[in-house]
Amino acid sequence: MPDDDTLSASALRRITGLEPSPQPSIIPVRTPIVLMHGFGVGASFRRGGHLHQEALHLRSRGVRAIAPNVSPYSTVCARTAQWDDRLRRVLEEVQTQRLVLVAHSMGGLDARYLISEMGWHEQVDALVTIATPHRGSAVASLVLDQPELVRNWLTDAADWLGTHILEDGSADLRQALTEFTPEYIKNTFNSEVPDHPDVAYWSYGCQAGKGTDAPIAPIFRYSNQYLFEREGTNDGIVSVQSAHWGEYQGTVDADHSRQVGLSPGLASHFDSNAFYASIAKKLADDGY
Repeated sequence: MPDDDTLSASALRRITGLEPSPQPSIIPVRTPIVLMHGFGVGASFRRGGHLHQEALHLRSRGVRAIAPNVSPYSTVCARTAQWDDRLRRVLEEVQTQRLVLVAHSMGGLDARYLISEMGWHEQVDALVTIATPHRGSAVASLVLDQPELVRNWLTDAADWLGTHILEDGSADLRQALTEFTPEYIKNTFNSEVPDHPDVAYWSYGCQAGKGTDAPIAPIFRYSNQYLFEREGTNDGIVSVQSAHWGEYQGTVDADHSRQVGLSPGLASHFDSNAFYASIAKKLADDGY
């Protein structure tokens, strides 16, 4: 069953006053928000990219929100070089010196690296992570442990997509998955990428499927069960315990794809637009 920290979509809307209305109220966030995506290309085929729809919804609420895209199957170092370029463009185009980063999944690791290792603590006021594997994910280990034929097929397909979907695309799925494993994150990444004292760190965990009342997309059913047996409740890719970082804001009932507005046929009341709007409202309430 869901734990006491679980925030359902209806609860989020009730608590934050985000009930749907013909004329959405303005959310008075002062600082522009950059939405940072994680792995995968599914959203890129359906719309303007990962979190593009959510960024447009935030703009309809008066929030200066931007959702750039970087290589979907590359390492943190490769992706952060692209994020660095994207964020500098945002500063110039939005004419701002300050940013808030709201990052989904691997995007949260990218953001932590940008802040700690690339000097972005000077421009970033806060980082909000959603289902980020701050302690790794056993699902990455599961994929890497597959027979070589299967592993090669997956990596070849992902690497081809990753190098072709963006003009400056790159890909290295096998190394990226290695950097996703609990061993690497706990023993290497977290020790080398400490939080910066000048930046606020918030996090949300997400859950669906086994041990919860939330539905999960069929594509995640096996990984959901596998991860539940090793790390507890999860969203099919990242466990709730791994997502805890900084000031924990609560657990949301949504699988990993639902968090970015996918799985449209799933019988779920979760609304990704309302969820990201609730985050923006909390940021505004805290003075960002």
